[in-house]
Amino acid sequence: MRVLLDECLPVELGSHLSAHVVRTARQMGWLGVKNGRLLQLVAGSGQFDAFVTVDRNLPHQQNLSGLPFAVIILRVRTTRVPDVLAQASGLLVALTKAVPGSVLTVELPD
Repeated sequence: MRVLLDECLPVELGSHLSAHVVRTARQMGWLGVKNGRLLQLVAGSGQFDAFVTVDRNLPHQQNLSGLPFAVIILRVRTTRVPDVLAQASGLLVALTKAVPGSVLTVELPD
């Protein structure tokens, strides 16, 4: 699967998704791009199957139905590397369920 990590996520997360092709917003030159425009760029690029973010408000702020990629929202305590990496296994599971236009949330472990 081709995965784009939002700019708020540490790049280290990509190394925990080795079965997938992972790019970052920084690598794409999309730093600072607002959500609506970012989703347009991701869709228009045709390069991604999933977009991973921690922005819980995204589904309330943007129309995500009909997107040609899945959106996966990580619930994390902070965006520090240890907190995000703690969600890597949940993200891997979510990626197996991701289909275009879906919105999946990886919840915090109990």
